[in-house]
Amino acid sequence: MATYLELKQKAEKLMAEAEQMRQKEIDEVIAEIREKMKAYGLTAKDIGGASRKRNSGVAAKTVVKYRGPNGETWSGGRGRKPRWVTEALAKGKKIEDFAV
Repeated sequence: MATYLELKQKAEKLMAEAEQMRQKEIDEVIAEIREKMKAYGLTAKDIGGASRKRNSGVAAKTVVKYRGPNGETWSGGRGRKPRWVTEALAKGKKIEDFAV
């Protein structure tokens, strides 16, 4: 009967082999896809992929939904509320009081 360490070593060896096989199959699939894309004149954009150009550095505009007493703005999005909102709510104000 094999010991734990022997079995662990075999498992690690099998996992390494599996990863090598996975990478080989991925390379083959990518080559097939590239061939078909070339044959049909397709681009990544045509099949719903992202273009190579990433974020242009321009942040997406958010719609201001709330304006604070000192002109602060907030879109009401996910994440923590701005300090001016939490302070106003703690003083008994309602978020609707600041709706734009």
